[in-house]
Amino acid sequence: MSQNKADTNASIQQPSSAKPGGTELSVAERALIDHEISLVPYRKAAVIEALKIVQQNRRWVSDESLDAIARYLDMNAAEVDSVATFYNLIFRRPVGRHVMLLCDSVSCYIMGCTELYRSLQQRLGIEFGHTTSDNRFTLLPNCCLGCCDHAPALMIDDDLYRDVKPMELEGILKHYE
Repeated sequence: MSQNKADTNASIQQPSSAKPGGTELSVAERALIDHEISLVPYRKAAVIEALKIVQQNRRWVSDESLDAIARYLDMNAAEVDSVATFYNLIFRRPVGRHVMLLCDSVSCYIMGCTELYRSLQQRLGIEFGHTTSDNRFTLLPNCCLGCCDHAPALMIDDDLYRDVKPMELEGILKHYE
């Protein structure tokens, strides 16, 4: 089965028979995981992609979803959990509609990420690791967003903001209402 990236993303957005956080993988999730399995030498090697697929569809990977992935890939839950907890962008707890990553690398620290963090705390009323009461944002630290020459950096979902100043946050956040 051959799918391009646009087909893959479209498949995930369609309603599925599985409930978010449910105990079974949806038909669409299984199809996407099968595609990833076809690209690797053995079934278990698709575990990272399977976690990403489930997370993209359900926003996070619950214990039940992790168990479903383990069963589908012929793995035990501990093996899948060890992969899921190793990668900081696999979310094992519910997150808001928009995940906000604030880079706190040395470059971003020197260039003012602490000011950005204080401004975000004040505007959103949350600290790192928390989600706003309206479930709109989850704020997480990130050790590097790969743009040290344009620090400080902030990423919301797939959107990267570079050279961010606290006064720009209001305009940035409006894009995610």
